This record gives sequence, structure tokens and C-alpha cells, in this order.
Amino acid sequence: MSRHPSLKSSGKIRKKRNVLKRYERINMLTAEGRWKEGQKVLSGLPKTKPID
Repeated sequence: MSRHPSLKSSGKIRKKRNVLKRYERINMLTAEGRWKEGQKVLSGLPKTKPID
């Protein structure tokens, strides 16, 4: 059985992710000084944009 060409995993060009994981957002916010230790993690995180 063959695989459809759109499902192939190619190492050529990776698409930029537009959604970050929670720990990535917290790391970015701490680097920018917008995150304080002890703040709620599950709700109320400020929005961040991924690094290019």
C-alpha cells in the first residue's frame, strides 16, 4: 500500500509553528520579565508570539 505524497515527512522546509507550548510561553515571559514566580500557570497567561 502506498502513502499519499502529502503525508510524506520531508526534511526540506519546516513550517513555522504559530502556537507555543505552555512551558515555552513561560520561558519567553520570564526572559522578557513579564512573568513572576507564583503566578497561575493554567489560566491568564499573556499572549506571546513565537520567535522567528
